[in-house]
Amino acid sequence: MSILERPMPPLNADERTTLESWLDFHRTTLAMKCEGLDDERAAAASVPPSGFTMTGLVQHMAEVERSWFRRVFAGEQAPPIYDPQADPRGPDGGFELSEGASLHDALATWQAEIARARERCADRALTDPGRFMDQDVSLRWIYVHMIEEYARHNGHADLGRERIDGTTGV
Repeated sequence: MSILERPMPPLNADERTTLESWLDFHRTTLAMKCEGLDDERAAAASVPPSGFTMTGLVQHMAEVERSWFRRVFAGEQAPPIYDPQADPRGPDGGFELSEGASLHDALATWQAEIARARERCADRALTDPGRFMDQDVSLRWIYVHMIEEYARHNGHADLGRERIDGTTGV
């Protein structure tokens, strides 16, 4: 049984509440998928021949949060977290684990990026633009993209977690 609460997004709410609730639902789902894993199991490649790990997935989602909300939407010069040499305009990395990487640290970094994302969006309209590929992109589009990103990766986390220890559901 999970110690995290994952409230159902409201069935009849305004657009912003709906988008933010679904994004938080999927963020919580990923956290729940990681519950109870130690560093060794979270760093194990759970779906050979892929090198996919739960720690790598959490690191990746920290990079995704940073990229879309800080770089694209807020226009910050925020360097990559896990590969400082990477081009911040390139694909979101984080999947590769460095020596000594821990799930605990990855979760803390990810949660910090989520907090920063919420701060940057709190007083902004869904129509407010960021810049992506030399074009305006609305906060609305970013929210929808992030929901899709989490939903897809939570499917990966389902399979990964089941391979690690048989845990299913959530």
